[in-house]
Amino acid sequence: MRISWEIGGAQGTGVDTSANIFGAAIAAAGYYIYGNREYYSNIKGRHSYFNITISDRRARSISSTVDILASFDAETVFQHFQEVKGVIIYHKGVKGTSIERVQSMEPEIQERLTHFLKSQGLGTTVADALKYAESKGVKLIELDYDEIVKKTADAVGVPMSVAERAKNTAAIAASYALLGLRKEYFMDAVKRTFKQETFVKINSIATELVMSTVKPMFQLRELPKTGKRIQVDGNTAVAMGKIYGGLSFQSYYPITPASDESVYIEAHQEVMALDPETGDKRKRPIVVVQAEDELAAINMASGAALTGVRSATATSGPGFSLMAEGIGWAGMNEVPVVITYYIRGGPSTGQPTRTSQADLLFAMNVSHGEFPRIVIASGDHVEAFQDAIWAFNLAERYQTPVIHLVEKAIANAYSIFDVSELKLDSLRAERGKLVESPDGEFKRFKFTEDGISPRVALGKAYVFYTGDEHNEIGHISEDSENRTKMYEKRIRKLDTADKEIPEEERLKVFGDQDAKVAVITWGSPKGSVLDAVEQLESEGTKVQVIQLRMFNPFPKSLTKKLLSGKEAIIDIEGNYEGQAGLVLKLNTGIEPTHHILKWNGRPMAWDEVYTGLKS
Repeated sequence: MRISWEIGGAQGTGVDTSANIFGAAIAAAGYYIYGNREYYSNIKGRHSYFNITISDRRARSISSTVDILASFDAETVFQHFQEVKGVIIYHKGVKGTSIERVQSMEPEIQERLTHFLKSQGLGTTVADALKYAESKGVKLIELDYDEIVKKTADAVGVPMSVAERAKNTAAIAASYALLGLRKEYFMDAVKRTFKQETFVKINSIATELVMSTVKPMFQLRELPKTGKRIQVDGNTAVAMGKIYGGLSFQSYYPITPASDESVYIEAHQEVMALDPETGDKRKRPIVVVQAEDELAAINMASGAALTGVRSATATSGPGFSLMAEGIGWAGMNEVPVVITYYIRGGPSTGQPTRTSQADLLFAMNVSHGEFPRIVIASGDHVEAFQDAIWAFNLAERYQTPVIHLVEKAIANAYSIFDVSELKLDSLRAERGKLVESPDGEFKRFKFTEDGISPRVALGKAYVFYTGDEHNEIGHISEDSENRTKMYEKRIRKLDTADKEIPEEERLKVFGDQDAKVAVITWGSPKGSVLDAVEQLESEGTKVQVIQLRMFNPFPKSLTKKLLSGKEAIIDIEGNYEGQAGLVLKLNTGIEPTHHILKWNGRPMAWDEVYTGLKS
């Protein structure tokens, strides 16, 4: 069972809060949700919307079509009426609003929609947009939000301006009533959200007014809930993973969409987590520093890592660009530092609040010179949590920067999943060659067969760190033979990692392995790809899916084996060049035969992928 619900409105008018209330009520009734938040890069006024998939099993993606659209302004109707195939809930008072009067709408969108409506022989008002939707079989539910607000204000004894937010609650209450679920779940979500008695009354009365008039259409039944479930967005999943994995120091400079991760860690600076020394769970503090810029952030994180603690920083595209020099320093000095890289639209400031997968090659080759950079990519919220811990283990085991890729499409998406999926009991801290009590002269960069030298925390031995080439002790050296040996020592770590990390951990395989068609994907498209392939399989078409989880070192042998004998290899990712496909060709000599690519800043919907695969 899958229902797509969407709510829209001007930024700053409570769209997110409304979506969270609605989602919490759905979850209380036993359903899973997957929600994506889209918003402009301004503080208030521009159109934002929240799309939620409701399902009776783990939801993994959103749809490009909408079953229920909840709106309380004109722009939401204009922006989304073409997507709706089920129900539009709208405000009676905006029916006469023409598209030209919606000043917050971008002119390109106005022009496109005006042309479309006129091509259908219609005018350019909300009523005309609704008329078109109704002609396509969409049911219309008209609410008089002004009347609801007035009745609510009178009943509670507050001014209309105070009761204004009841519009939001009315929209989601109507949506919830359509589903046919118990009203108590919705009311509980309202009470948990607002707490203050006056606002609970306002929203409770608005709910009663709407639910008494809107009749169920979907007739959902309550589902049994087993085990424990969690609802988080991607930023929070990574933050929780870092905390659980033993994070002691986090630096950052505020940037969308990375900042939310550090803000969460700041709010939970004394927590129960894995002890990196013993692997036991204990309460300990975390230091979080807002640096003056991103170069300072990466250098602070490297400095903290050299003291022996688990250290990380988090940023997005422009910030990662500024970190390039510091990442190179960390590579030269074999610093076990983690950089969580939230990919958004570029170049330059680009699209600060939209998603992208266009920075893969940049992450793999960041900074000048040749040195090991381990790069991993999460495909969902469970992986985001687990990979935050994996990144620490990789960084400390191989003493090199680890770049953890998480796109905006995951960072700002919400998911409900079973806590058992996190496999907490199997998560361990691996500290690598950390020496507690070194004897005599300590060769921090000692030549070793595997390329990994013993390391020691600052203060426990004399150690020397410099951006220049150096000898085993750390003193600057420009000797050609030393340069060759030290250069090869650092590079050899990636070969060691390639031998030691099972390739089965560096990719995941889904679907029918004997299928003649294979899909290569990575990151946020994972859920949409799996849902699309599942639909194809129900129709008799077999497809194998290979999700790439680690790009440096690349799982060459297993990927070659899996792709052997395939008639079609389809690369699905969110960039123009098909960058994962290029990495595949570079490492295996195998080139995708087809591509399904998207680069408009919005996440891939499962039905878009399905249509692409069919064609």
